[in-house]
Amino acid sequence: MMPSLFIAHGAPTLALENNDYTKMLKELGSRLPIPRAIVLFSAHWEEPVQAVSAVEKYDMIYDFYGFPPEMYDIVYPAKGDTVLAKQVLNLLAEQGIDTRADTIRGIDHGAWVVLRLLYPQANIPVVVLSVNPGLSPEEQYRIGQALTPLRKDGVMVIGSGGTVHNLRRVNWQSTEAEAWAVKFDDWLEEKIEKWDTGSLFTYETEAPYAREAVPRNEHFIPLLLAMGAADNGRKGTLLHQEYQYGTLSLSCWRFD
Repeated sequence: MMPSLFIAHGAPTLALENNDYTKMLKELGSRLPIPRAIVLFSAHWEEPVQAVSAVEKYDMIYDFYGFPPEMYDIVYPAKGDTVLAKQVLNLLAEQGIDTRADTIRGIDHGAWVVLRLLYPQANIPVVVLSVNPGLSPEEQYRIGQALTPLRKDGVMVIGSGGTVHNLRRVNWQSTEAEAWAVKFDDWLEEKIEKWDTGSLFTYETEAPYAREAVPRNEHFIPLLLAMGAADNGRKGTLLHQEYQYGTLSLSCWRFD
């Protein structure tokens, strides 16, 4: 059974950094069982209907501005998997989830930053999926749950986002996490380890500093999607936790 993962992708420049977090992700890619394919939910692809990439090969999307020139020279030649994309569409449809196939969109940094660190050779097919901020946490979890059978078939499910992701409160000179950010993540860790979905589904009112940590939910959603894909095992392991610029959480969770 392949694990599912939640991986924070941080600032786009994570792709160029050499730190404890990037080292961990590189090592993780070599330690994990090699998946036959990856299904990845990207926080940077928002759609009102669940979209599933059905392309043979992805073009690069540089969906950021004002970063170092070398960021725009990065190429991650990810290949798609149209057969797997169809399987994903069918699994979601079986659970009554509206879907559509996307045959145009390239791969955004929410996906390629993470994949480049885990699997730099780009030799594993990838199917990228969108997120829908308009759905409830329960509905997000159910989408992930619908994809659980893929894990039995050697497919890794990844949610790429960020548990604390407040760009308005970013301090580019900060080397310390904001206290409220840590308190939110500590609450989250406790609930995930207990697999307390009741509390997680109502995190907006239950969690301390939820509004500060999650001003918009598009980066939080991939956590629920990745957890849903591991509903049959309900075991969460925090592999890494640190912070960028005070308010960007760099966390990585494994779900089995």
